[in-house]
This record gives sequence, C-alpha cells and structure tokens, in this order.
Amino acid sequence: MSRLFGTDGVRGLANGLLTAELALSLAQAAAVVLGHDQMVEGKRPRAVIARDPRASGEFIAAAVEAGLASAGVDVYDAGVLPTPAAAFLIADLGADFGVMISASHNPAPDNGIKFFARGGLKLADEVEDAIEAQLEQDAFRPVGIGVGRIQRFADAEDRYVVHLLSTLPNRLDGVKVVLDCAHGAASGCSPQVFKNAGADVVVIGAEPDGLNINDGVGSTHLRQLQDAVLAHGADLGIAHDGDADRCLAVDHEGTVVDGDQIMAVLAVALKAAGKLKDDVLVATVMSNLGLKIALRNEGISLRETAVGDRYVLEGMRAGGFSLGGEQSGHVIFADYATTGDGILTGLQLAAQVAGTGRTLKQLAAVMTKLPQLMINVKDVDKHRARTDEGVSAAVADAERELGDTGRVLLRPSGTEALVRVMVEAGDMATATRICTDLAAVVESRLALQL
Repeated sequence: MSRLFGTDGVRGLANGLLTAELALSLAQAAAVVLGHDQMVEGKRPRAVIARDPRASGEFIAAAVEAGLASAGVDVYDAGVLPTPAAAFLIADLGADFGVMISASHNPAPDNGIKFFARGGLKLADEVEDAIEAQLEQDAFRPVGIGVGRIQRFADAEDRYVVHLLSTLPNRLDGVKVVLDCAHGAASGCSPQVFKNAGADVVVIGAEPDGLNINDGVGSTHLRQLQDAVLAHGADLGIAHDGDADRCLAVDHEGTVVDGDQIMAVLAVALKAAGKLKDDVLVATVMSNLGLKIALRNEGISLRETAVGDRYVLEGMRAGGFSLGGEQSGHVIFADYATTGDGILTGLQLAAQVAGTGRTLKQLAAVMTKLPQLMINVKDVDKHRARTDEGVSAAVADAERELGDTGRVLLRPSGTEALVRVMVEAGDMATATRICTDLAAVVESRLALQL
C-alpha cells in the first residue's frame, strides 16, 4: 500500500480519493495518536478544525468532526479560516491538535486534510505513519460521557485578527493596497485586517461560492491583480492562495514581486530592526541565485534546504532562525507563526512601504533576479541523475562556464519518472542554451527502456 500522506497532508479529488468514509476514519485514527496523552489520563482531548470555502469542505469537515467526537475528542469548529489561522488557534486555545480541510492552491474539485500537533506544529513523518498504521486497527469508540462534543469556536476569527495586528511594526495609513483573496479562506479576514491596520483597501477575488476558489484569481493567476493595481492607482497588490498560507505581490507599476524578492525585502528590514536571528534567512535550493547575492551584499547568510515548506521549517527550528520561506510566497515568521501565513506576510510587506516611504519597486530592487529556466526531462531513470558519469561531467562543464554568474540544479521528481534541469545565468540566452544542452544529455544518458 502506498503512503497515504503526501508532502502536505492527505490530498486528492473530493469523493474520489478523499471520501467522507476516509475522512471519518482518518479523524478517528488521528484522535488516538494525537490525543493519546490526554486519553491515558482519562481526559477528553481538544481539537480545532477549520476549512477553506470549497463545497466539498462542508461534508469532509462534517465527517472529520464526527470521527473526532466519536473517538472522544471535544471539537472547536472555527469555520472558514486560513490554514495559518488554524495553526495559530491551536496554540492560542491550548488545544491538543487541530485539522485544516483544504487543498491550498489546487482547483475546487480537490480537497485535503492536514493535521497539526499541539502548538500548531506540522506533523513529523513518523507521526503521520502512526496515524496510517492506526487506520488498520479497530476504531476507539467510547460511550456515554466519554464521547466528544462539537461546538462553534465563536471568536476564532477575532482572535486571529488581533494576533495579526499585534505583529505590525507600524500602521498602514496612507497605503492603498489591492487584495486578491482567491475566492478562498482569506476572503473575510484579510480585508478586515488591512482595513483595521489603516490601509485604503480594494478587494477582488473575495466572493467564494464553493466552486470558484483559485479560478483565475489568487497567487497562481496574477493578471487580474496586476490590472486592478494599475486601474486603482494602488501602491501595491497582495495575492493569497486558496488557504492563504502564501503571498505574492505586485508593485505600483504592475510588476510581480515573487517570494524570493519578498523574503529579501523582509530579511533586510528585520536585520535593520535587530530581529533577524544570527542574520540568517532559510530558503530552498530553488530560490533564485539573485537572492543569495543580494543577501550577501546586505551581510545576511542564506541557509538552503530541500524543496518543501516542511524542510524550511526544519531548518529554521534547527538553528532557531526567525525568517524562512519559498519562492512560491510561502514565508514563515518564527516569532509570530508556526507555518507560512500569507496575510501576515502581506501585512509586513505593506508595513515596509508605509514605514519607509519607499515604493515596493524600490524596496524589491535590493535583489536582482537572474534569468532562470527549468526543463522537465520525462521517462528517465531519476535515481541515476546524480551518479551517472556522463551527466556529472556535463554538469561540471556547465558550472565551469557559468562560474559565479549562475548555477545548475538537477532535481529528481519525488513522484514521477522525470528529472528537473534548472539553470540560472547572467542572461536568458545563456541559461536557455546550457539548460537545453544539459536536458539533452540527461535524456540520452538516463532514458528508460520502454
């Protein structure tokens, strides 16, 4: 049997892979594993549950709540809120664990179940494995006073909003911002937070109907946000994804500011404020080389991790670092959150515009993005990508040619028989030529015999 948990919970087509029956069983199994400490003391564990506005989230959340309560867990239903809100509320309430129902930036037919441990922390692989193993056991079904109760977490959104506002170094008065909420979980609280912070707010993508989440809007579809920023003469635009754990931005000229540039701006600001632990930023190997160069010029070190926010989190915790993230806009502030928070990131970025009096374009100029090209080479033996002598020789030749002006990254896919070949260079023509040549070598040396 293949592993049920992926890189970010259990995710798939709602009513396809992810059925109500599976959701209920997963919840019962998670209750035993994550609520064990309370159960052995004869107490009922407490869990927070939230979801994004997908139509399928209604029946999946109901199944999860039924599974938890039937296994003796008291459930606090926070309703439609972002993933980082769920993580925050688990810690704020002192709950034993929590559940987020969302498929993030995926289209509406998909959904997912993500569990958080006490404190709002993501689960380690071995804990997820324990939940999967528990699925094979008889469900724990207490009776009488042992069953859990389900109640509405009435002030959940207010708690989260107050928390976000408490992180601001300064108010946003005088800043005009367009918010694209992706018809997702941020549709209610993000506009409220920015308005309470003093910003002049224009909102798009904030009319969720259960089916339109991420549909042509949000951080994966920035054209509407770019147009709105220009049409309204805004200072900047902020785009969330469906569960609002990401943030991408647009400057006043409609130019996209990606996660690497956002991290550069915020790292410099935190260093100036004396709040960047050890003057270190944690990011993945996929971040643009321009980020590393910009940070070095500012006296900031870059610690690189494997691709995935869980690896960024591991790197941050290992060194106690305060800031990390991904090019996708998944930015983590360890002083305020246990996971990426798109609203928090957008607030901090807007605060720099308001506090410095500089435009986002000027702030983002701290980093120059190097041209980057990636080619996916399919139907190859990905396991030999780093050991084949011919491939290694071709990579070495490319790296010698690029010198300090670029880099090469070969990354085997975790799920498919393909190798991602990525090249950065001082100009796109060079990046294209070297990447194309390397991809041809990978294809010829590692081709599968079909």
